[in-house]
Amino acid sequence: MINPANALTVMRLLLVPVFLLALFAEDGHDAKTRIAAFVIFTVAIITDRLDGALARNYGMVTEFGTLADPIADKALIGAALIGLSMLGDLWWWVTVLVLAREIGITVLRFAVLHRGVIPASRGGKLKTLVQAVGIGLLVLPLTGPWLVTAWVVMAAAVVLTVVTGVDYVMSAVADLRGPDRS
Repeated sequence: MINPANALTVMRLLLVPVFLLALFAEDGHDAKTRIAAFVIFTVAIITDRLDGALARNYGMVTEFGTLADPIADKALIGAALIGLSMLGDLWWWVTVLVLAREIGITVLRFAVLHRGVIPASRGGKLKTLVQAVGIGLLVLPLTGPWLVTAWVVMAAAVVLTVVTGVDYVMSAVADLRGPDRS
């Protein structure tokens, strides 16, 4: 069960509380601790890319990894969104919208699992990347045009979140109307 890909997934899970400690240190608005939180968040996001590549390319796919990887992803993104909203750095409606989409698509995937796995689409992968960049930028202590850039990236992430969520639902409905693949 323990292989390098799974170890990276476990490391990402363990980094979530460390990230939150750094994010909330010094009342959550100290430049040094926010930069530390950004570094931790970035390392955790990179492990998401690495564990998937290792698992697929080197035959390290396990039941544990298949289950734990999306949990680690949702824990990291969810913690970051909730943390930023608690600090007043991200509107709560954005956090609720993104988390509702993530939970909804996860439930949808489980609901149609008997017909086959709904794979991550290119749009879904782009959404994840843009969300990570937007969140990462909002974690940093940015001001002026850099903060505006962070908000533009986060706005793009929100649009991608909605569009890909609708796409997943439409794909699932189309699959349910088609022949059973099991």
